[in-house]
Amino acid sequence: MSPSGTRRQAIFFLVLTAILWSSSGLLVKIISWQPLSILSGRSILSAAVFWIFLKCPTRFRWTRLQVVGAVGYVGGQLFFIMATKLTTAANAIFLQYTLPIYIVLFGYWFLNERPQRADWISLIVIFTGLFLFFGDDLNFKGFYGNILAIVSGMSMAVLMLCMRKQKDGTPANTILLGNILGALIGLPFLLQESFSPSSLGIISYLGIFQIGLSFVLYSIAIKQVQALESTLILTLEPILNPLWVFLVIGETPGHLALIGGMFVICAVSARAVVSARASAA
Repeated sequence: MSPSGTRRQAIFFLVLTAILWSSSGLLVKIISWQPLSILSGRSILSAAVFWIFLKCPTRFRWTRLQVVGAVGYVGGQLFFIMATKLTTAANAIFLQYTLPIYIVLFGYWFLNERPQRADWISLIVIFTGLFLFFGDDLNFKGFYGNILAIVSGMSMAVLMLCMRKQKDGTPANTILLGNILGALIGLPFLLQESFSPSSLGIISYLGIFQIGLSFVLYSIAIKQVQALESTLILTLEPILNPLWVFLVIGETPGHLALIGGMFVICAVSARAVVSARASAA
């Protein structure tokens, strides 16, 4: 395949990845299972996908960084599922999307990376968006859900930093371990669920396609496009996630939450543009 054809394929894979990721909010709300059961069922299937993608290895040697990253992955997935059950899908995804804040803050301690002026500006904008989420009228469940979504973003930041810290090893190995851990942690709860045809269909899609296939596509595509392109394309996820929920079950976020979400998306996108220009200079 020509370089231009390879790049077009990579962009298509990223768009498909964003669409697959965006479908989680709707399906997590529809399925009647509790969060740990969803985590376990989805993780079992996605672990199988990753195992096949890694050519069915029989021996594994995970480093300390991969273990910490896997724990971050499990936390990010579980807290996001819990948040989606408690608050609006828009709040859950927008607040998880604030993870650049924690990458900058944790990165200073973990990777000795000093934040640049553009980082501080983007942090201020994202923090402004964060405060707007809590300006809407929230009941206790909604407030608690917002907090869990923020913790989900922190957990995903741990995963991202651990993968950046690794010299060798692939992201797929870390995510495979994360899915194995997620499957084991939630297994006792999964065994207590009722396995209706609709529940089995939803959890099969979430495990095989929404997580498994999407991360395989992402790992292939990310090698063929620039960081800026991938960041901007993947902003489709927080836009589409609440859209599917609105179209199917009619859930609408508060006005301030929508404004806050736009703050977050714009800050992340603008930071990606600034970073790309700095790298090209």
